[in-house]
Amino acid sequence: MRRTISLLIFLCFVNFCFPLCAQERSTPRRGEGISTFLERHHRSGMSYQKAFIELNRRKLGKDETLRLGVVYTLPPLREKRKTDVHNEAPMPKHRPKNSIVNEPLFGKALAQVKPTSSRLRNACFYVVSGHGGPDPGAIGQVGNKELHEDEYAYDIALRLARNLMSEGAEVRIIIQDAKDGIRDELYLSNSKRETCMGDVIPLNQVKRLQQRCDKINALYRTDRKRYNYCRAIFIHVDSRSKKQQTDVFFYHATQKADSKRLANTMKSTFESKYGKHQPNRGFSGTVSGRNLFVLAQTSPTSVFVELGNIQNTFDQQRFMMSSNRQALAKWLTEGFVKDAGL
Repeated sequence: MRRTISLLIFLCFVNFCFPLCAQERSTPRRGEGISTFLERHHRSGMSYQKAFIELNRRKLGKDETLRLGVVYTLPPLREKRKTDVHNEAPMPKHRPKNSIVNEPLFGKALAQVKPTSSRLRNACFYVVSGHGGPDPGAIGQVGNKELHEDEYAYDIALRLARNLMSEGAEVRIIIQDAKDGIRDELYLSNSKRETCMGDVIPLNQVKRLQQRCDKINALYRTDRKRYNYCRAIFIHVDSRSKKQQTDVFFYHATQKADSKRLANTMKSTFESKYGKHQPNRGFSGTVSGRNLFVLAQTSPTSVFVELGNIQNTFDQQRFMMSSNRQALAKWLTEGFVKDAGL
């Protein structure tokens, strides 16, 4: 009788403890955030992220960041349910060749886009303008007018997106303003309306950047199955001393060869354009590797672009004049076409 009772107690102990002992644990790699860390372990989606945070709340760094060398407990894998994949993007469908695209974000006059080329027909892009919502980014001054980085980066992002669509590409515009389309004014009005594909942009910097990375990664999980070439671009305007004039420069992810190649291709494209349109000026833009949050956290190959110094009088003309904004968008498009090898 005693042996029977002891055996029952032992079996109960094993059944109770086994799930805890079998629970997976892992340490993050350099540059990983929660979403990419979980994706590496086949746990994508917000439900896994919430479960992970609850399991590891005391081990996380400031603003729920991962810490190198720390062993984290992974949420148990489970079968996919509809509630687990609410953040997944629908499987994209190829548009018929030369079909007209309607994109209201471009504004009424430019909403209709008819592809004039199919050079990027098998490509998909994630176009992200910097800052937005509660964060205007860098602020320049011309007389009594303020130049907000997010407004000028957004206008160039829209122009780039439209150009890519005209080449037959699929384009995901990550930061959006339902009212501001493509604008031709020198002084672009400032607002806080921007969203991350409809979601309110957080004030907290890490959460703000993580939000746009999560959007890109969720879309990329399905896009990569349909498109041969997927790339992300982050568009910004730098802020330096008023006396410092800078050319457009590019950052790439430090550990990703394709990102470095893309940045160098963009630079060489701009060099050739400057050589043609401003032969006596030269081009001093640079390429360098940086461990920037968005470059490290996005799954598709990406490039980070700084368009100039918002404080410098000469650089301000580069993005204040609509013709210059259009030229920047055109040259970025040609850089992508060249990088895709098409």
